[in-house]
Amino acid sequence: MAHEPRDRDRSRSRSRERDEPSEFIDKLVHINRVAKVVKGGRRFGFAALVVVGDQKGRVGHGHGKAREVPEAIRKATDAAKRNLIRVPLREGRTLHHDVLGRHGAGKVFLRAAPPGTGIIAGGPMRAVFDVLGMQDIVAKSIGSSNPYNMVRATFDALKHQDSPRSVAQRRNIKVSALQARRTGVDSEAAAD
Repeated sequence: MAHEPRDRDRSRSRSRERDEPSEFIDKLVHINRVAKVVKGGRRFGFAALVVVGDQKGRVGHGHGKAREVPEAIRKATDAAKRNLIRVPLREGRTLHHDVLGRHGAGKVFLRAAPPGTGIIAGGPMRAVFDVLGMQDIVAKSIGSSNPYNMVRATFDALKHQDSPRSVAQRRNIKVSALQARRTGVDSEAAAD
C-alpha cells in the first residue's frame, strides 16, 4: 500500500514534464523505413533524423530507431538535446565568415549574407538553419545528398565558426584592435 502514492507522484511529474513548453523547437529531417523479413512476413522498423534548436544560437542533431515512428522521433529528439552545440552568430542573424564543412562524401559550403537575403539552402541544411535562428545565409551542398551526411557536414562547418571575440581572446588582443585591423585591410583593398 505504501508504494502506490509514490507511483502516482511519479506519473504526475512525468505528465508535468510533457505539459511544460520546451525552450527548443525540433524539426524532423528524414525518416527511413527498413524491413526485416521473418517467418510470418516482414517486420518494419523506422529510423528518424531530427534537429533541435532554441533559435538563439544553440543547435543539435540526433538519430533514433524504433518499431514505431513516434518512438523513433522521440529517441532522436532526446539524442539531439544531448548533442547541442553553440554557434556564434553575427548580429544574431548570419555567420561571421564563410566556412566549408565535410563528413564522409558530403561537403557543404556556408557563406555569410547581407540582411534581407533569407535562408538560401537545400533540404536538410535549411532545417538546421531554421532551428538555429539564422536569418540570412547562402549554403551549397557539394557531393553527397544523403541527409545524414549533409546534416553532419553542416554541423562540422558550424563547429569551425569563430567569432571576433574568440579570435581576439586566443591571440591575447582586444576585439577593437582586431576590428580596426580588419577595417584597415578593407580600406586598402578598396583603394587598389
